[in-house]
Amino acid sequence: MVLLILCCSYTVFGQGDSIDVFIQSQMQSRKIPGLQLAIVRHGNIVKLGNYGLANLQDSIPVSDKSVFTINSITKAFTGVAVVQLMEAGKLKLDAPVSEYLTDLPQAWRQVTVQQLLSHISGIPDIDDEEETVMIADDPEIAWNMVLKMPNDFKAGEKFSYNQTNYLLLGKIIDKLSGISFQEFITKEQLERVGMPKTVQSGFGATKAIVANAACSYQFRKGKLQNMFFYEPPFLQTAAGMSSTAKEMADWIIALQHLQLLKQPSSLAALWKPAVLNNGEIGGFSSLLNGYAAGWPVIKRAEHPALAPVGGGRSALFVYPNDDLSIVVLTNLSGGTPDVFIDELAGLFIPDMKEANGFGLSASLKLVKMRLDKVGYKKAIDEVKILTKTNKAFTLNEKEINGWGYKLMSQKRLQDALEVFKLNTYLYPTSSNAFDSLGEIYAELGNMEQAVKHYEQSLKFDPKNKNADTQIKKLRSGK
Repeated sequence: MVLLILCCSYTVFGQGDSIDVFIQSQMQSRKIPGLQLAIVRHGNIVKLGNYGLANLQDSIPVSDKSVFTINSITKAFTGVAVVQLMEAGKLKLDAPVSEYLTDLPQAWRQVTVQQLLSHISGIPDIDDEEETVMIADDPEIAWNMVLKMPNDFKAGEKFSYNQTNYLLLGKIIDKLSGISFQEFITKEQLERVGMPKTVQSGFGATKAIVANAACSYQFRKGKLQNMFFYEPPFLQTAAGMSSTAKEMADWIIALQHLQLLKQPSSLAALWKPAVLNNGEIGGFSSLLNGYAAGWPVIKRAEHPALAPVGGGRSALFVYPNDDLSIVVLTNLSGGTPDVFIDELAGLFIPDMKEANGFGLSASLKLVKMRLDKVGYKKAIDEVKILTKTNKAFTLNEKEINGWGYKLMSQKRLQDALEVFKLNTYLYPTSSNAFDSLGEIYAELGNMEQAVKHYEQSLKFDPKNKNADTQIKKLRSGK
């Protein structure tokens, strides 16, 4: 598929061309039809950009008027709403949910508001994990079903993304504010900031008729298709909103300048990642490694960030230590802009450039620099040399795995293959390392090797459901 990427952008300084070139390159490699960009630096919007097509069927370009579905970035607005109620003295983040809601299963009652916000509650999910749809088509039936399900784990034991958490938060907001959470978010955030297109879009995503709405797309079996998304009203705290990059940028500025919250301590509470019972934090991935009050967190020593993401299509990164925020909205599910926003930030903060090994440990950075010169096929040989010559050299299985997936997201599949091979060499009994190696072989179309390595993964961990599922799929040819 060849995309003609149109560009209309505005910048207040001389970096516009490099930003446009970077965005257009990412869109081309990821086959993203349309994208909207906003960059905030030192409290001001310094870059707005519209790229590609909002509607492929009618060749309608992305414009300032284009409105994009933001999916789970909605949770960040819900988090702000909950903290606003906290500031008003109506709730406490560490209070059990039973203080605000009655008629809940006994197993849910001691779960705290913070545990709901950060997806560590352990309560069952009203969405089906595999299909990402409700466990029943009818909302009332789905709700009654989830009420009868056992908890998945003890509260605080681990991170597990879960839409029931935000359903309950919506009920709490309704009760404590005296109005629906849709009205509360509209009144206390959207109207206060001045976000008319977001207000007009309402909640409910694509079932609603929204003026200038960008169409949504996804690839299925290599073909680009229309994608339709809808959440019933009681789940719209989780993923119900649409917006523009410009209005999202305005919202971030207002939030950081305490126009939505009253105290710096409230903003700190909003952005503080929840701590698990074992003292660690949990998140989606090695990049999005923590979760706060509706806000995924990138916790790291250099340039930490808050990083709400939505639908694999849109992302908002806030770098509080660098006074930089970047909003990227796209109309492609699977466009995953979160994997390239750090690199875009590197145009403002040079040491964040991926080419300089940003985000990698000192040891893995050494490996990267060597492999960039000699080629990734020599990964194991180079690591052997570094291990012998450098006493401080050490590699972590999880970090290597994360690097491999980052290379995959950059479409560097052959390089990713060598990195995953390296991980199985260093950790020859790791089920997860062999699972990842099986995945990259499948991505490369080598089904025989994919099955072989998934089988090895299953050997080391017979409970690995993913490996078992993938073997069945590969053998059936589906």
